[in-house]
Amino acid sequence: MNYKHEIVIPNEDLTFRMFPFEGAEGKYRVAKHWHRSVEIYVVQEGELNFYINGILYPLSAKNRPFILVNSNELHEIEAPNPNRTIVLQIPLKNFHGFLGVDDYIYFMRARTDNDRRIVALIERMFDTYEKKEYGYALAVNGFFSLMLYELVTQYRMDEPNKELLRQNRNLNRLSDITDYIRSNYNQDLSLELVASHFGFSSAYLSRMFRKYASMNYKNFLQNLRLEYAVMELVETDHYIGDIALNHGFPNSKAFTNAFRARFGVLPGEYRKNLARMGESLRVQSREKKEQAEI
Repeated sequence: MNYKHEIVIPNEDLTFRMFPFEGAEGKYRVAKHWHRSVEIYVVQEGELNFYINGILYPLSAKNRPFILVNSNELHEIEAPNPNRTIVLQIPLKNFHGFLGVDDYIYFMRARTDNDRRIVALIERMFDTYEKKEYGYALAVNGFFSLMLYELVTQYRMDEPNKELLRQNRNLNRLSDITDYIRSNYNQDLSLELVASHFGFSSAYLSRMFRKYASMNYKNFLQNLRLEYAVMELVETDHYIGDIALNHGFPNSKAFTNAFRARFGVLPGEYRKNLARMGESLRVQSREKKEQAEI
């Protein structure tokens, strides 16, 4: 499983990112990851299972519709059933003037009377942004400023403990490392080479991956290579051997073994299954169209 650092890119016309959760249809899972931005989920319909640092926070529209994830907290999401959820990702620069040691800010997750106010502001913000009526940006930014005010006055912890600060520093460092690996994943990237590039010992870097990414370096790199190789497998008709070499695998056998361990089938079978599924959908679509014309 690929525990990864996610890079948050704001909407073009905003200083933050706001979007509907991609797992709205259910049967969806977001693997463990972290990012430097603060993240907020608001469940309007249905429910989600939200895990932060291994602790389960059940979310539902009726009981707990709102959760906040601090910068550099390891989290994952399960959406077993259909839901309607708004997601906000807020880069730390939006909290300029309120950041503490190491440019860090930490928000408490204890439920308060202000939760409903946060939810209402986000829902109005999202609805206004979706409609994009004349002057919408002024309203969206106004709601956003009010929400930030609520966060820094009602939820902010004045002095995060030393362990939180230590974890933040280490995950910031690990984020730089994983960004470097992601940019060079198809090259010869031994643990020793990456450690040397950042001025660490290989033993120290190995411990960092195990502690903060919950996996070893070798598995992280292999899963990253597999992630990109699968995209080429699905989107092209390139030979399996070429795909393996394009994404840092030493040969097609190494790629095939990694793929089968992850997906339970060979790469060629996976591609054929997708092709059959696509053809079935095309036939169904054609039949529906013909029936509509009768």
